[in-house]
Amino acid sequence: MTDPLRILVFGAHPDDAEYKCGGSAVHWIRQGHAVKFISVTDGRSGHHRIGPDDLVQIRRTEARSAAGVLGVESEILPFPDGALEPSLDARHALIRVEREWRPDVVLTHRPNDYHPDHRYTSQLVQDAAYMVMVPHVCPEVPALRRNPAIFYLSDAFRKPSPFAPDAAVRIDDVLELKVKALAAHHSQFFEWLPHVAGETGVPLDPGKRLKWLGEAVSQRGREVAGCCPDGLLEACGGDRSSLIEAFEACEYGGRLSRVDFRRLFGHDPLNLRPEAE
Repeated sequence: MTDPLRILVFGAHPDDAEYKCGGSAVHWIRQGHAVKFISVTDGRSGHHRIGPDDLVQIRRTEARSAAGVLGVESEILPFPDGALEPSLDARHALIRVEREWRPDVVLTHRPNDYHPDHRYTSQLVQDAAYMVMVPHVCPEVPALRRNPAIFYLSDAFRKPSPFAPDAAVRIDDVLELKVKALAAHHSQFFEWLPHVAGETGVPLDPGKRLKWLGEAVSQRGREVAGCCPDGLLEACGGDRSSLIEAFEACEYGGRLSRVDFRRLFGHDPLNLRPEAE
């Protein structure tokens, strides 16, 4: 019997992983794989009214609730939101997390992004790549024997290079669960993010709120579909109207076999050279 794959997602903030790959995580859990979401920062800065110390506890509770909806494991690291730096201490923290959890696949932000916490989370994951296999680095935790495959989460930024997906997962059938997980991050999706965007039309009725959020999440899923080449959409069973989560391979990581790539994404790699089967 084939062992389940282990997928570790490093988001900068407690809601990033749910937003970027919450639907895919539901599919992976249903297939028997193990998924863990890591927030590299504690979320203390993401609100216009709630103070940092109170917000840390609120966001921790929200992350637990969202993880329960999706069926994933969840952990928040103690680095302060809005002040993350690609330091040696932070790199070693990520190395320890990877070694202790032993992932086959790591997902994270791309390195060109509007938010410094996103950029530095990406850099830290890249800096930890390969080093997770070096025994004399963080020797208190046994080194990995294989470098996990690394994939970037989607974004809409175009410079210096646009997101170029290598894998895609259609999430139309699990949209409701993804929306419920995001709604568990109440302080973000119904308060802070609308405040930042100048959005004044957040419904007060809980049912209408879910519908309002679902429409926004659906729009993002169609936008991701729009950046996928036709061959990739066809491979994942989607089209331009489908709700898609997509992923771009990072060359710093290891490579999945063709079989494991297919197990994870449901289609063969189109442009990647897989590890020997």
